[in-house]
Amino acid sequence: MKYAVIFERTQNGWSAHVPDLPTVLVTGPPELSAMRARVASAIAFHVASLREDGEPVPEATTHVEEIEAPAA
Repeated sequence: MKYAVIFERTQNGWSAHVPDLPTVLVTGPPELSAMRARVASAIAFHVASLREDGEPVPEATTHVEEIEAPAA
């Protein structure tokens, strides 16, 4: 299953959150590739925990696009 992930640069690295899994919030290193791996692990852990507890796994419903705004 694929989920949208929002990455935001911080002063010390990156933070990321998964809108469809509100409790998944990850902070990490300045290397975005390492951050991607950290988020993937957090998602997998969260989904496994939900299944283990007999809870439903939320569907991925968030869609993300970059939209260029015309210059004012």
